[in-house]
Amino acid sequence: MALNVQRTFKTGSGTDGKYFSLPELEAQGIGKISRLPVSIRIVLESLVRNLDGKKVMEKDVQNLANWNAKAPGDYEIPFTVARIVLQDFTGVPLLVDLAAMRSAVDGMKKNPKMIEPLVPVDLVVDHSVQVDFAGTQAALDRNLALEFERNRERYQFLKWGEQAFDTFKVVPPGIGIVHQVNLEYLAKGVLEKDGVYYPDTLVGTDSHTTMINGLGVVAWGVGGIEAEAGMLGQPVTFLVPEVVGVYLTGALREGVTATDLALHCTQMLRKHGVVGKFVEFYGPGAVSLPLPDRATIANMAPEYGATMGFFPVDEECVNYLRGTGRSEELCTTYKNYYTAQGMFGIPDKGEVEFTSELELDLSTVQPSVAGPKRPQDRIELPNVKSKFRDLLKSDVKAGGYGKNGNAFKEAEVVVDSKDGIKDTIQDGSVLIAAITSCTNTSNPSVMLGAGLLAKKANALGLTIKPSVKTSLGPGSRVVTDYLTKTGLQVELDKLGFQTVGYGCTTCIGNSGPLDAGIEDVVKAQDVVAASVLSGNRNFEARVHQSIKANFLMSPPLVVAYAIAGTVDIDLSKDPLGKGTDGKEVFLKDIWPSLAEIRDAMQSALSPDVFRKLYTDFASQNPKWNEIAGTTGLVYGWDADSTYIQHPPFFEDFSMDPSDIVEIKGARPLGIFGDSVTTDHISPAGAIKKNSPAGRFLLEHGVEQSDFNSYGSRRGNDRIMTRGTFANVRIKNLMLGGKEGGDTILQPEGTEMSIFDAAEKYKAAGTPTIVIGAEDYGMGSSRDWAAKGTRLLGVKAVITKSFERIHRSNLVGMGVLPCNFVNKEDYDKVKDLSDATFDLLDVSNSIKPQSEATLRVHKADGSTLDIPVVVRLDTPVEIDYYRAGGILPYVLAQILRANA
Repeated sequence: MALNVQRTFKTGSGTDGKYFSLPELEAQGIGKISRLPVSIRIVLESLVRNLDGKKVMEKDVQNLANWNAKAPGDYEIPFTVARIVLQDFTGVPLLVDLAAMRSAVDGMKKNPKMIEPLVPVDLVVDHSVQVDFAGTQAALDRNLALEFERNRERYQFLKWGEQAFDTFKVVPPGIGIVHQVNLEYLAKGVLEKDGVYYPDTLVGTDSHTTMINGLGVVAWGVGGIEAEAGMLGQPVTFLVPEVVGVYLTGALREGVTATDLALHCTQMLRKHGVVGKFVEFYGPGAVSLPLPDRATIANMAPEYGATMGFFPVDEECVNYLRGTGRSEELCTTYKNYYTAQGMFGIPDKGEVEFTSELELDLSTVQPSVAGPKRPQDRIELPNVKSKFRDLLKSDVKAGGYGKNGNAFKEAEVVVDSKDGIKDTIQDGSVLIAAITSCTNTSNPSVMLGAGLLAKKANALGLTIKPSVKTSLGPGSRVVTDYLTKTGLQVELDKLGFQTVGYGCTTCIGNSGPLDAGIEDVVKAQDVVAASVLSGNRNFEARVHQSIKANFLMSPPLVVAYAIAGTVDIDLSKDPLGKGTDGKEVFLKDIWPSLAEIRDAMQSALSPDVFRKLYTDFASQNPKWNEIAGTTGLVYGWDADSTYIQHPPFFEDFSMDPSDIVEIKGARPLGIFGDSVTTDHISPAGAIKKNSPAGRFLLEHGVEQSDFNSYGSRRGNDRIMTRGTFANVRIKNLMLGGKEGGDTILQPEGTEMSIFDAAEKYKAAGTPTIVIGAEDYGMGSSRDWAAKGTRLLGVKAVITKSFERIHRSNLVGMGVLPCNFVNKEDYDKVKDLSDATFDLLDVSNSIKPQSEATLRVHKADGSTLDIPVVVRLDTPVEIDYYRAGGILPYVLAQILRANA
């Protein structure tokens, strides 16, 4: 089955390239396609091209071609993406799962090659840089050597995967952050197969995959399990979205950065409510934004809750491809293709229909930071001091720190890592200052701005306090090249911002340890210390478990706050410090002008640099070459490995779907409040010695110094299950809101870790549930937040609302997500830690988003019936759930197809 809309256009080589024409589809009377948001048109092209009467039906094309802006409807879209991008923290467990599927198939005496990614898959080894060494010239080499030592087993596994799967490629360590590598190298804008050209589209296993939206590429983050299904030929199925149009006018003022704009958009869009929606930027302000600025805004789509933050393709996109070393032939093909499709150029007001619209005059954006706990909590720069002081005094239940009569007491610390030098800290002291994260390190304007500010600070004799742990984690080696070429890397080095590695560092929780002496004082005296970072996430305990206040900001502001040494300062009027001449120095004295930044950019950036640094990875990475991987189609599992283990997801595999049954007599494993993030749920950061995961490693002969991080051990479900819900900042209301990953085992009433309680419930045959409030699962995609929930034995998660990806991930792991029909009903159960729960009125005949009944059996013998919506949102999600998750479903599909 196919529509007669295939036409030709001129490629960059002058030949005729075939494509599926959307203008021709409209000319045949199907929809008003030229009025659709550009993001919707790109998804529509995929439906038209992949129309086969099975996975994509003609009604799917009709539905989306006739998308109604004001009332999009409730149908599902089977979107087939062009490629998939993984980062190693999620990519390794996905490869583990694919290896397990091959092992399962091999055990059935079938050909393991039937388990093969059907679309190109790129894995970028980026999330393994822990900042153990910082503030020294040798930081990069020492950190890299340590990472290869710690992660050799994982890297050997990746080497095996690269030879075992034909369509699986690895970008080795030391090259860059996955999203920046995607933007600067992997993305082509337009792809070709069998003479047919089509848009570059993808999904990635990190929510910040959306960064590529700045280049006009439709893409977003999905759960790891969803990505695996996509690799194996399943469409990415989602409900038709609303599209919020953001009309941009004006231009940023002097002293305002792309980061300030991104934080402004995050606050504005989070307030508007864009969860599960596409956001599309348009208008003259969008046209005027440089592509790195667009990518900075697009990167933060997860922070404002959108599926995407999309900028259509225009001349700036072509210039970016050319400027980053892509071939002239590709650039011409790219432009000609989108012109032929009627999608070249950013629309103006009235040209496209949106579900809702917002306007932003870029000239109104102010220098800002966000924090201290959420990225949407924007604070204009002059108000940071007063806001921090208010929070310091505010009650903990109100989101404050409860130090009304015990604040700002100075404490002396000894900084062992800096030759035992003494320093003082107090509430508000900056202990970590990190230029990090793909959000900003892809943007030369803010990176060069940080270098220029450091240069001026050095010239005046400003320095950074010894107790501040500084680091620079560039998103790619291109950043080092232009900072070195302009002489600004030397200036950053001098202040203490040496390069520690090319990957996510502090932004992902790999900030490394504080000096032991500093850590002891922070804990003993309950110091509300701060981190300042150019990242996109600042949820509690994400940056460092001992640092309570975490502020997001532009790279130049990170340098400025590091010099000030405290967030208890108004940088608009208070001095940063005194120069060598004894005079006070203010931020305005060292802030670089837009002209200075532009001059530096013109002298620093070259297409040749991109071409050089993104070719022949092997010769540029001798440590990677030293690693020998095993060979063969089926992986040889090592039962003693603490990094890579055969996962249990296929132990009870059946070709036949299971029945959907009611849940009876369930106990709550945890009851949580608002904004519980996947960072709270998923194992992340350092592994504590006395945690269930730490005890497991010690029992298996691993010294504490070799624990590594949860992220690096994501290929071992034994570690990850023990770390699920083990975050030191998670608050289980069953314990009165006490922090830490504990619960109450019922009916005994005994306090213990969530993992230990889950094991006891499983042994007793008692099902468990989790209860949450608003925005449950917000934050990074983190597939282990869902995998761990499943492996703990949780049958259902019942909340006021979910963040998009986590809800999908729960379904993908065979855990039933539900929402209270009436949100106030949450208040009726949040204190019932000793109750049992039944989930009734669910069966094989369930329809998408059906209602069910949550029956609560209170300890006093009374019962309470509460209506809930079962959040199986599409027919295929019901199929996934009945199969026990996406992976068993896909495996059964493959086996049937090859029967």
